[in-house]
Amino acid sequence: MKIRTTPLLLLLTLPLLGGAPRALHAEVNLAAAPISRMDLPWWRQRFYDKESELLTRSVALVWYGDSITENWERHGPPAWRNFAPVWQRFYAGRHAINLGFIGDSTANLIWRIMHGEAAGISPKVAIVEIGANNFGLPHWPASQTVPGIEAVVRLIRERLPATAIILLSVLPSERSAWVTENTILTNEALARIYADSATVHFIDLTSLFMKDGKLDRSLFLDQYLNPPDPLLHPTAAGMEKIAAAIEPTVAALMGDRNRDLDPTRVSIAP
Repeated sequence: MKIRTTPLLLLLTLPLLGGAPRALHAEVNLAAAPISRMDLPWWRQRFYDKESELLTRSVALVWYGDSITENWERHGPPAWRNFAPVWQRFYAGRHAINLGFIGDSTANLIWRIMHGEAAGISPKVAIVEIGANNFGLPHWPASQTVPGIEAVVRLIRERLPATAIILLSVLPSERSAWVTENTILTNEALARIYADSATVHFIDLTSLFMKDGKLDRSLFLDQYLNPPDPLLHPTAAGMEKIAAAIEPTVAALMGDRNRDLDPTRVSIAP
């Protein structure tokens, strides 16, 4: 299937705008609108590859997200980027697929879902990890990001009505005071919105990455890059902590055994 890229203004569809067409100068929350990245060759190729994977595989669990999710596909050495063994233990036996794309915002994930990433499948569980990149180059605050995440959840529920959704919090990072403030505001709002939901299970992971009231730097891989980047992406050990924290919910919704209770498991070194 060929996808044609579309000018930004034409991508702002009526359902997301909530009614009849408006003048071009009207305010639109871009964080809740579908925005393509098909102009990027690597992104376009990954989209096509994942589309083929969805068409040819049995899918019972889906991870939707950005680079944090895409990292599940990386191998070591070194140990801090050896994510694959953790994925193998928690998700490989569950017919899981990784739909994480580096750099994606809520708007890009919305576009992907609208263009096939929730078509022809009926997974038991969808895990959503998105929002961190809204605070980067787009610089969309919590007031825009929260509706963007809600739009993602709403689209998944519409297209996959039998699928339970696990919504993960935006992870803490060490980018700026503005990012930290808006991350907190976003997570607080999501906790309120989905507090009583029977189909969306919000899990706040913030405490996993804090130590003595500060960010636990040992759980972020960005410091090991050359040159280093601001802390944002968990190491393999950090992702193992995420997998273990959400595993009781995943196992309950999948109706299978808790992978974190496996006595033969081997933890990833920090």
